Amino acid sequence: MDQAPGSPQGPLERGAAGRGPVGDGPADDGHGAPDLPVCYRHPDRETGIRCTRCERPICPECMVNAAVGFHCPQCARQGSGVGPAPAATRPRTLAGGVVAADPRLVTKVLIGLNVAFFLVQLAVGDRFTYRFELLGQAYQPGVEGVQGVAQGQWYRLLTAMFLHGGYVHIAFNMLSLWWIGGPLEAALGRARYLALYLVSGLAGSALSYLLAEQNQPSVGASGAIFGLFGATAVLMRRLRYDMRPVVALLVINLIITFTWGGIAWEAHVGGLVTGVVVGYAMVHAPRRRRALVQYGTCALMLAAVVVVTLLRTAQLT
Repeated sequence: MDQAPGSPQGPLERGAAGRGPVGDGPADDGHGAPDLPVCYRHPDRETGIRCTRCERPICPECMVNAAVGFHCPQCARQGSGVGPAPAATRPRTLAGGVVAADPRLVTKVLIGLNVAFFLVQLAVGDRFTYRFELLGQAYQPGVEGVQGVAQGQWYRLLTAMFLHGGYVHIAFNMLSLWWIGGPLEAALGRARYLALYLVSGLAGSALSYLLAEQNQPSVGASGAIFGLFGATAVLMRRLRYDMRPVVALLVINLIITFTWGGIAWEAHVGGLVTGVVVGYAMVHAPRRRRALVQYGTCALMLAAVVVVTLLRTAQLT
């Protein structure tokens, strides 16, 4: 899934083992029966069809309708055919995203952002954390006036997702993000994965804002990561994989959430529920309306975040 389509490089590029160079005529297998050529993009697939423009062999998955016969994706991108747009010929993930050369790029960027913010916390000190952590409404040391989301500081719902309370906190969260986020990003595609992460994190922040004490601060990417947990469970069920490992890991994390002091369980629960809902929309959306269902569900969850935030703000003011 994470390999980009190859392109022909001349006579040195070869097909499947035991066959001649890609694009050559049929080869004799030693028994008098010629082998079919193989697709230049999928060397493990034999085919009797060739691009009517460049004459390279192509399999059914690579065929693009042309005025006469079929064209390969490369010729179609050059505007030589009348088939679908080039984007329509790109390999797609299960959720409809474009298969990227680096399927973990967004995960790496998110980890980098979390680490960068943590380094700023260490360099600047508590006043930076006080300014951007999630807080309902309260006075804070060294900060003038009442602070919090209820005072119009809605940005705290987002910025708190990139702050952490110590080395153990950020190490645990970033390891979880790498282990869970990487495979999920490869399965969903970059845009859908990023939408899932942000919406889950914001939902966790909103539920924490609603249910926690107004003077109780919280930080961490756990809400977003629990959203990835939920979406991973949905994806594994969709693929009919063994659910026991992910269920066991999720149960362990929930036990820690509700038994270990100092953990904002509201953010974990909010992120998990949102991850399940958005994840289900991502992997079960009908093909014809896939983008509408997927991003429409994200929009509905964001609307719920706004409603919850407004409700809590009205209670506190």
